[in-house]
This record gives sequence, C-alpha cells and structure tokens, in this order.
Amino acid sequence: MLDDAKYTPRLKTLYKDVARAALKEEFSYKNDMQIPRLDKIVLNIGCGAAAVRDSKKAKSAQADLTLIAGQQAVINRAKISIANFRVREDMPLGTKVTLRGDRMYEFLDRLITVAMPRVRDFRGVPVKSFDGRGNYALGLKEHIVFPEIDFDKVDEIGGMDIVICTTADTDAEAKALLKQFNMPFSS
Repeated sequence: MLDDAKYTPRLKTLYKDVARAALKEEFSYKNDMQIPRLDKIVLNIGCGAAAVRDSKKAKSAQADLTLIAGQQAVINRAKISIANFRVREDMPLGTKVTLRGDRMYEFLDRLITVAMPRVRDFRGVPVKSFDGRGNYALGLKEHIVFPEIDFDKVDEIGGMDIVICTTADTDAEAKALLKQFNMPFSS
C-alpha cells in the first residue's frame, strides 16, 4: 500500500491542502518554510524487568512493534552492566523504531482514528506533554489497542512510548499543528 507511487497518506494530503494555509494565517508566517511540519515519530517499547528475567520478551516486543509500525524495529541493548538491577552489558532491554515520510503520516492517522478510541476510559491526551521545543510525547498503557496486534498471541501486555517530533519552535505552534490532524487533546 505504501509502495504505490500514486498513493498519498490522508494526513499528508490534509497537511498540504488545509493545515499549511491555516497555520500560516494563524501565526502570520512570512515564509512557507517557517510553517511547522512533522519531522519524525519515534515508537519505543521498554521491557524493563521482564527482559531481565526472560530475554525472549525483547524479541516479542520487537515483533509487535514491527507489526504496529510497518517497519523493522531495532532492539535496544544495555550499554553497561548494573549489578543491582541484574543487567549485564549487551542485554536486550527494549525495542524502538523511527518513522519518517509516508509511514509516519500513516501511523499518526491510525493512532488518532483507530487506536486512541479503543483505549479504555479515554478522555483525550494531556496538553502538558510538550517539551518546550515543539515535540510531543505520550504513553499508552497497552500496546494491544492497535488492530495489527492479535490479542490471543500476546504473552505479556506492555505499554509503549510515542514521541512526535515537529519542526515547530514553540509548544503553541506544535499544538496547533497537531490540532490540524485532529489530535484529541483533553481540555
């Protein structure tokens, strides 16, 4: 689907046709290159203590994250040994993937329209999760909210971190950009 030359993700088209003009008008940009855009989305699943007990947990998390992202995930390994945590050097502890381009827009679309409505007792994402430089981070308690994950095959339900990096200079600009994509912020 993503390899087709004629296919353009829905949110990418929305950004080009609607969001750019709205942001330019709202913030009075003089140059089109000043308009904030999505840079990348980083997904991370940390296995923590489960990976220390069983090294297969990181492989399982890698397989799940690869399914969610549609791109091969990389296993994070310990850089140093820490005896108190029973962590040895080069031990697998989690997995991550960085999405750019069309896959990034596709993931954001699935996150907003499919995964977030499936979260139990969902009341929106917090507005306070901006970092001061236009990037937004959020966490999901269960990675099984994505339809790609078969609930019966998951041995352990874990959370995941999602970091949305933008080219915006301020949090207000980044929030306006994400609102153009219908990000469900809590009030």
